[in-house]
Amino acid sequence: MQWFKSNKQVKPKKFTRIFFATDIHGSEPCFLKFLKASEFYKADILVMGGDITGKQIIGIEKRPDAYYSYMFGQEWTAHTPEELAEMERQIRSNGFYPCVVSPEEMKELESDPAKVDALFSKVMCETVERWMHLAEERFRGSPVKCFISPGNDDHFALDKILSASDVVIFPEGRVVDLDGVHTMVSCGYTNMTPWHCPRDVEEDELRVRLQKMLDQVEDPSHCVFNFHAPPFNSTLDEAPQLDADLRPVMIGGSENIIPVGSLAVREMIEKYQPLIALHGHIHECRGAVEIGKTMCMNPGSEYSEGVLRGALVNISDGKMLSYQFVAG
Repeated sequence: MQWFKSNKQVKPKKFTRIFFATDIHGSEPCFLKFLKASEFYKADILVMGGDITGKQIIGIEKRPDAYYSYMFGQEWTAHTPEELAEMERQIRSNGFYPCVVSPEEMKELESDPAKVDALFSKVMCETVERWMHLAEERFRGSPVKCFISPGNDDHFALDKILSASDVVIFPEGRVVDLDGVHTMVSCGYTNMTPWHCPRDVEEDELRVRLQKMLDQVEDPSHCVFNFHAPPFNSTLDEAPQLDADLRPVMIGGSENIIPVGSLAVREMIEKYQPLIALHGHIHECRGAVEIGKTMCMNPGSEYSEGVLRGALVNISDGKMLSYQFVAG
């Protein structure tokens, strides 16, 4: 039997692969893995969905004999520059910001919360600026598009840093092009939480913000919703109920789990039926659920372990071809 090969070239169907991650909360290993995800997963689009900054600084006291810090329930000591670098790496790996201070500065910080806030803002902004430089070095001249959004926990000082880049795209509050066929709208604001974070707003205000963007979307069926808040009562938004003192409400010896997502987000998904909806915010609620024709997903977060959880989504011509949750 003789085999003949056709001269006709059959082109594979074009699709766009999105890698979505969220809620890394200052974890440097997770951010570095995010930058490498385009190569590792062969992704065309990278989307960081919010809450990228850490929650506190860890002081490292510089004394004549060594560097001292107290973290994770124990005292840490560094005697050499190499040991200090390792201490700082450990702090960054857990989503905190290391800061070397003198004994006098340490006492001032311990007695003045305003100075702590000012120092936190300074170190946080410096860290994000450094991250942005790393992203720009990696993607300048690359066909990969990298989008980084804020979340409800991120301070507004972040917006100026993210929007200043000529490589990384700051998508907050607007319609952006993904691949010439599909668009994306992004919102880092969420409905109110017990912690009253910087971008927590009432449902009515969130609804107005979302509607303002969606009025500009020509074809919702070809649009990706990148909304930090998950839709209400979707299984992507389950968390312990808290009392006025932020303690879990117990029923029958167990935490009372309730839906804490956004009504406004759910309404917009039900009304516009986007191609896919990407969410975060609730770290433990990794999963996917359909609302009408829309697949909504939350990849979850394990940032404190240095594990980057993400979702890989393949889309083409207004259709979701497949999705997969990944971690590494």
